[in-house]
Amino acid sequence: MERRRPQLSSDELQRLRWTLGNLLALLAVSTVTLLDIDVGIPAGLAAAAALAALLRPGWPARLPPLVHRLAFPFVVAVFAWDLYSNGEWLPAVIRLDLWLLLYRSATYRRKRDDLQLIVLGLFLVMVAGVLSVSMAFAAQILGFTALTLAYLFAITLAEGMDAGRPAEPGRRPAWADVPWSRLARRLRAAADWRLLGLGAALFAGVVAVSALLFLSIPRFQIDSGLFLDRFITKKSHTGFSETIRLGEGIDIQQDNGVALRVDVSDASQVPDVPYWRMTALDEYRDGVFRTSRPLRADLVLHTQTVPLVRDRFRIPPGPPVLWTFYLEADVGRYLPIGGPFTMLRFREAQEVQALEALHVWTLRNEPVTMTAYRIEGMRDNGLLPDRRFGALLDAARAGPGWAAGGRYPATTLELPGRPQDRERLERWAREIAAGAQAGAAGFGAAAGRWLCERHGYSLRAASPPAGSDPVVAWLESGRPGHCELFAASAALLARAAGIPSRVAAGFKGGDWNGFENYFMVRNSHAHAWCELYDGHGNWVRIDPVAGAAGTPAAGAAARAGSARQGDRSWRARLDSVQILWYRRIVNFDQRAQVALAQSLRETAKGVGTRLREWVRASGARGWRWLRRPWDLSRFAGALAAAGAVPALWLAWRAGRARGWWRRAGGKPGAADPVRREAGRWLSRLSAGEGRETVPPETVLALQRLRYGPRGSWPEPRAVFRLAKRALREAKRGRSAVGSQ
Repeated sequence: MERRRPQLSSDELQRLRWTLGNLLALLAVSTVTLLDIDVGIPAGLAAAAALAALLRPGWPARLPPLVHRLAFPFVVAVFAWDLYSNGEWLPAVIRLDLWLLLYRSATYRRKRDDLQLIVLGLFLVMVAGVLSVSMAFAAQILGFTALTLAYLFAITLAEGMDAGRPAEPGRRPAWADVPWSRLARRLRAAADWRLLGLGAALFAGVVAVSALLFLSIPRFQIDSGLFLDRFITKKSHTGFSETIRLGEGIDIQQDNGVALRVDVSDASQVPDVPYWRMTALDEYRDGVFRTSRPLRADLVLHTQTVPLVRDRFRIPPGPPVLWTFYLEADVGRYLPIGGPFTMLRFREAQEVQALEALHVWTLRNEPVTMTAYRIEGMRDNGLLPDRRFGALLDAARAGPGWAAGGRYPATTLELPGRPQDRERLERWAREIAAGAQAGAAGFGAAAGRWLCERHGYSLRAASPPAGSDPVVAWLESGRPGHCELFAASAALLARAAGIPSRVAAGFKGGDWNGFENYFMVRNSHAHAWCELYDGHGNWVRIDPVAGAAGTPAAGAAARAGSARQGDRSWRARLDSVQILWYRRIVNFDQRAQVALAQSLRETAKGVGTRLREWVRASGARGWRWLRRPWDLSRFAGALAAAGAVPALWLAWRAGRARGWWRRAGGKPGAADPVRREAGRWLSRLSAGEGRETVPPETVLALQRLRYGPRGSWPEPRAVFRLAKRALREAKRGRSAVGSQ
């Protein structure tokens, strides 16, 4: 009896095992690209070692024995130094994992080493998924699972053939000489594609069932990083903090990465050019705008762990507009907010610091993952109500030495310390006020026009002369500047006119995604403006850079008319998949679950309705066609249509029969269709009753086709006809016995 399918040799199994292990290591190392952790050197070396060992499996034999003896002490020493110098557990453990992956992927492995490789890779995949909450994690975990199953299968086969013994250090193994082309041909010949297809279908079914269970079971907020956020320190990439330094030359880099996504229940409520406010800075000294010390202390005192935050703003009655913010991890701990609101809600309790005097809310620590929160009743009309500031300002002015006290709200009127700088600001303020309308808003608008006439916009700003105030020096120079200089200048000019002011920072504008209808706010939309107190309980937003030549903000109003058509580029299409991930997976709550269930039910109901309508319409068309008068052409067409299916079936059967004897002289060991068909007929004849009526010569001919050498074969078609006739006669005999 010939073997139906060849088997891989011991060397081929070992080469397959080595290949799958190094592919698994490469996939695990690729997951660290989702993390904002400095792992460049170990990740690069681990990826290079795994790729080199994958392409050249013989080069690990060239490593001297000293490398193997010193590998473990080296890894321990590097980990200890990393932990001592940086003081952070999680980044150090991730880098340790990468060093171990480097060693395991570049040295010949025993079975326990293969299992260690799987565990090391699984740790990286899970940590990257928890800390990044990235959509790529879903693809990575699926790929890692499938590759691990194939790897474990290869390990089991290799152990069964005693192929799991690793090569000795410094000695090139025989399986390293198995070429890729030969391995690919042998895998193709040895693979049972029916079993592979069945396994793939089972794997897809398990994934589908797991996804349905995941979507149907309520769960907690999975973007909080679980316990891992305690072992990592996140640093902001955008620079939003309690300080803006103006005395240094700054080159603002354009970063088009998405910083914030805003999902709104009523798109008509979104302003044409929205402002997403994050920080407010009231104190100015020595070229630095900062949040004054008393307010920073007040921020720390008002730290609480709460699931929701309430503002004093009250909205008119009616259904509230829901704003859902998805803030990326590298933006900072300040929460972007469009204006006064009624309620801010997290999906679980967060450590929140509130500074109501500046209308600023921030998380206590830099978030390690995407942070999502929902705001109800938010209004963005350029006014920020503050009923207490007027009373505080009057009380401060009534006290002795209030201007030198350095306490809020006196800081909103502070000017540079040198008398000549204050004199210049006051002179410019009088010049602006002469052509301005009354009130803080009128002065702010006039100051913005005055600044735009004298300065252009630029992402670069040169350092001011030594010993001078940077804002005053820039105002005198007439040079272009960025938004921070415009905002700081407008704030100081307002203070020189006796109007309390402060600098605010956040994001301005955004791109409306035309595929999923939400705002994409990029890091390049970071902006600074100023706020003036109008004396009637409101802070008025003034953006002096809006009309400056050369600024991207100058074209925002021109683009506002087409904003609702949205960005429909390929980049926006890809980002819309990310917002679907956030909406349906990361931000999944009970209301979203009910909405998804209703959507699936309506979809299934709609498909069933359309299918029934199609069947009904097809039956009606067929009935009308049958009732039409018949002639020779219609009769011939109906006869041809009725005979088409049997003709196709007969052609298919004839094609199979021709293939039997055409492929009978195939390669030895190949899956022979003649032997397979003979085995099928033998099974059918032996399983049926009345098999004693089958002629022995027919059974002998089938056995010769199934097991005998090809030189002794009779003509296959004639044998199969005899078998078919014998089976038919056996059935007739059973029918006759049953009728009696």
